[in-house]
Amino acid sequence: MTTRKTWEELDITDDYLFKLIMNHKHICKRMIEKILRIKIRDLRYIEEEKTLKYQYDSKGVRLDVYVEDDQNTVYDIEMQVRKSYDDSLAKRTRYYQAMIDLDLLQEGASYKQLNPSFIIFLCPFPLFDGLRHIYTFRSLCLQDPELDLNDGATRIFLSSKGTMDDVAPDVANFLSYMNGTPSNDEFVQEIAATIQQLKMNEEERMNYMTFEMKLNEEREEGREEGRIKGFEEIAIKMLHNKTPILEIQKLTDLPESRILELAKENNLI
Repeated sequence: MTTRKTWEELDITDDYLFKLIMNHKHICKRMIEKILRIKIRDLRYIEEEKTLKYQYDSKGVRLDVYVEDDQNTVYDIEMQVRKSYDDSLAKRTRYYQAMIDLDLLQEGASYKQLNPSFIIFLCPFPLFDGLRHIYTFRSLCLQDPELDLNDGATRIFLSSKGTMDDVAPDVANFLSYMNGTPSNDEFVQEIAATIQQLKMNEEERMNYMTFEMKLNEEREEGREEGRIKGFEEIAIKMLHNKTPILEIQKLTDLPESRILELAKENNLI
């Protein structure tokens, strides 16, 4: 079982603390400006920790930081702490992009009016070839790489473990900070000071403890649901084999009424 960090142990790579830091608009704004080398007049939080979900039984997307600037460009910034050894990280950005576009369309826009969007993944582990700090992806023509599809969607992966000199010094300093390296960089110092202030805030500490309790409850509920589902699958197999209900009860600890329901649902009685 994964052991969660205490409030005092959290750092910038923990998504809970990262969300709190990015909730400071001026820090979030400067982060985007530094990564993309642009200037932004203002940002609007579309919805804190926005969840995009369109069917009750579909897989939802909970976004870390979802903001829109004064030019209607939307930005989703995610701290990714789990290293992926396949293409699941890339496909996650594809799914996020689809859900963001659906959300924008549901607000009344036609597909011609879809906002330009940037999905930015911050990763404290090597990516792809393990060399670069930054990898930017857009839709380009295979036959003519200079031809950009210009669909307005950009996906950026930033790795704190890159080795090339391919990002500006202020971005490199932040990425090193993700690795736990102190820095005299003014922006990094501002983030570190904000974290220190948050750590001293008793209300924020209690909020984190409440979050942890709810998360543990959800995990326990999930484990119990999984246990019951496993027993039900065993019960169905035993019903197929004409095993007496009393024997199924002893093995699975399921009530007789539920075993009979399973039998009816699977046309076994």
